[in-house]
Amino acid sequence: VSQLRAGDIGAVAKLSVTSTGDTLCTRDKPMPIASILFPEPAFNEAVHPKTKADLDKLGVALSRLSEEDPTLQVRREADTNETILSGLGETHLEVAAEKMLRKFGVGVDLETPRVPYKETITIPAKAEYKHKKQTGGHGQYGHVFLELEPLPRGSGREFVDKVVGGRIPKNYIPAVEKGVNEAAQEGVLAGYPVVDIKTRVYDGTYHPVDSSDICFKIAGAQALKKGLSQGQPIGNWRGRHLEPNFD
Repeated sequence: VSQLRAGDIGAVAKLSVTSTGDTLCTRDKPMPIASILFPEPAFNEAVHPKTKADLDKLGVALSRLSEEDPTLQVRREADTNETILSGLGETHLEVAAEKMLRKFGVGVDLETPRVPYKETITIPAKAEYKHKKQTGGHGQYGHVFLELEPLPRGSGREFVDKVVGGRIPKNYIPAVEKGVNEAAQEGVLAGYPVVDIKTRVYDGTYHPVDSSDICFKIAGAQALKKGLSQGQPIGNWRGRHLEPNFD
C-alpha cells in the first residue's frame, strides 16, 4: 500500500533500527507520544541451555527476546551463577522459551532459581589465631587478633587495620586481609558467603625470620572462622533473616 489513514492497521517487515514502543513518523512532522508504561516482571525462572550449542547462542537469543518484549527481563545472578529470566507469569516464560526454540533454535529448560543464601553475625566477637610450624630450617609464624562487628544489612564487608606500634609489620596487613576475604567466602554455619561484617585487625606478633605473607594469610583466615563461630552466626537471604519455624 502507498499510505495508511487514521484507523488503518498495517505491518512493515524487517525494520532494523526500531524497537517495541517506537513511533514511526516523517522527519518534517514528528509525532511525540508518551512512552508506554510496561508492568514490572513478577515471576522468575532460571534458564539452563540444553546443549553446548544452545549455550553459545543463548545470550543473543535472550537479548533479542527482551528487545521485542519489554516485559521480559534478563539478569545474571552472580551468587548462584545462573541466568534469570523474569516475566509476567509462568505461561509468559514458557511462551518465551518456546519462541527461543522456534525463532532462534535455542533449546532451554526453565527451573526454579537457586536461593542465594548468605551468612552474617549478630553480636560482636573477638578471635585470635597463631599459625606456627617448625620442621627444620625456616619455620612458619603468623599471629593475629581480630575484632568482628555486625553491620546493617546490605553493607557488605569492611576490613580495617588498627595495628599500632609495629606489632604486625605493615607489609603483612594485605595478607591478613586476603585471608579474611577468602575465609568469608564460606561461612561456618552452612558454607554460604559471609556479608555485613566489619573486621578489624588490632594486634598480633611476628617472627623476623619465620613470618611471611602466607603465614599471615592463614592466620587471618583461621581467626575469622573462630570469630564467626563466636558471633552467633545466622543465615539470611538478601537481608532477610532465616530462623527456625516450629509451627
